Amino acid sequence: MKSATSKKENNTLKAVDFFCSGGGMSYGMQDAGIQILAGIDFDKSCKETYEANIKGAEFIHADVFELKEQELEKKLKLNRNDDNLILIGCSPCQFWSRINTNKTKSEKSKNLLIEFARFVEYFRPGYVVVENVPGVLRRKEESGLNQFIDWLKENGYENPHFEVHNVNNFGVPQNRKRFTLIASRVTEEEIKPIETIGKKLVVEDVLGVENGFPKIGPGHKDETGFLHTTTNLTDINKERLKLVKKNGGNRMGFANNPDLQLKCFVGKENVFIDTFGRLWWNKPSPTITTKFCSISNGRYAHPEEDRGLSIREGAVLQSFPKTYIFKGTSIGNITRMIGNAVPPKYATAVGRAIIQNHNNAV
Repeated sequence: MKSATSKKENNTLKAVDFFCSGGGMSYGMQDAGIQILAGIDFDKSCKETYEANIKGAEFIHADVFELKEQELEKKLKLNRNDDNLILIGCSPCQFWSRINTNKTKSEKSKNLLIEFARFVEYFRPGYVVVENVPGVLRRKEESGLNQFIDWLKENGYENPHFEVHNVNNFGVPQNRKRFTLIASRVTEEEIKPIETIGKKLVVEDVLGVENGFPKIGPGHKDETGFLHTTTNLTDINKERLKLVKKNGGNRMGFANNPDLQLKCFVGKENVFIDTFGRLWWNKPSPTITTKFCSISNGRYAHPEEDRGLSIREGAVLQSFPKTYIFKGTSIGNITRMIGNAVPPKYATAVGRAIIQNHNNAV
């Protein structure tokens, strides 16, 4: 056992969540039984959502490139070498994603893991958690991951777990592969997220009228906090969606209609086949991105209703509870928080594994 401090009578684990966004990781960790001290994010629009759901935690509006270790130490009254402290870093991952986006905008974010490592090296917490897209592992030299893992191993975190997991194995009704690193200085055992026993969740387990989602159309605005709100569709997209087969159909349903087929897809039957596609009831959803309300950005049409997913449906597919409070200035603002989130149920699986490890070390 490589503990730098003696065990305290108060064995409560506490965490600081870097790049916290709307609180998916913090909520899941809190649900597991871990006290969340604070969430840190550069996007101030996340503050209301974060503080509405993560009870007792402080939202710190800060750019991690400018935030100093001593400043955080003083603000949160943190101790260095604290066995009960968890530092969590789930940095924005657009630069390392395979999704074809403009990487220039996310150029700065590629170094966020290196900046997070600075805080780990200073505080030397009992536990470290990193969550990101699989691309961080595929390009581990460029992302700084190799260097970070080497530092962990050389500084008492002898057996870090770093692997790509599908969150569908952890109670999330979605196919979403995520890189996860869990490192402990408290014990030498490898810590793996605890998988859910039993049936893996699919779309029909969480969506549909029987699960509390009334039938609605495109452009529906839910004035309540439930946010069963959908974006509107153009007339031509409404016609296209009518021809997409229910329960898993795709854009090939209108491919032979010259008035509806998109010119960019003419003669390209096997390209971006999920565009305008419907979810399957009996399968997990595809990865919920920040664009999940748009049927032209992937397989985000409702399995049988002629519309895209609502804000709340996307949140539930990310495993947020229906009671989760989202505060935002627009649909895009809220869907960005949801799509960028760590699915809370997955975070709970990570948190429970850490608690189990910590209790065994006492």
